[in-house]
Amino acid sequence: MSKFKKIETSIEGVYIVEPTVFGDNRGYFMETYSKEEFKQIGLNYNYVQDNQSKSKKGVLRGLHFQTKNTQAKLIRVIKGEVFDVAVDLRHGSKTYGKWEGVILSEENKKMFVIPKGFAHGFLVLSDIAEFTYKCDDFYNAEAEGGLMWNDPDIAIKWPMGELKKEEIITSPKDANWPTLKELNKELFKE
Repeated sequence: MSKFKKIETSIEGVYIVEPTVFGDNRGYFMETYSKEEFKQIGLNYNYVQDNQSKSKKGVLRGLHFQTKNTQAKLIRVIKGEVFDVAVDLRHGSKTYGKWEGVILSEENKKMFVIPKGFAHGFLVLSDIAEFTYKCDDFYNAEAEGGLMWNDPDIAIKWPMGELKKEEIITSPKDANWPTLKELNKELFKE
């Protein structure tokens, strides 16, 4: 029996992973990744880079992707809580332009598996969140791309809570990504 439970989502290839947590009065222990254990549940990735970020409440990072050196990701939160999102950009996919989201937190210890061909972003729901993820290819700044986080055609249902839209904190770059329609016109000259 694997130490990890793979849960299917509404988009093929996107999964939520729940680790087995061993806890007692001292605290807990869990494996956060095992190449062999992941392979047993059908997640055969060769991760080559780990990233970590810390953000405050209301920070929205994304929606990011790479046009070359595309990356599959294994995402988790080690402090706080975020709403993590993947948008399918795989041309020919029956779920192209659709999104899947999950709350990741230090409490629920869930992980999110996003394959290559997706835009990715997250919104911090707690006062502070520390976020870590593995990638199966290296970051390529020249191939960086993004989508507007509030694209009405994608219509992500961000759990805003008490946050107002104008309280969302993005980088200048993230505030100016194109919509999916604009991106398609640029990439495919429709």
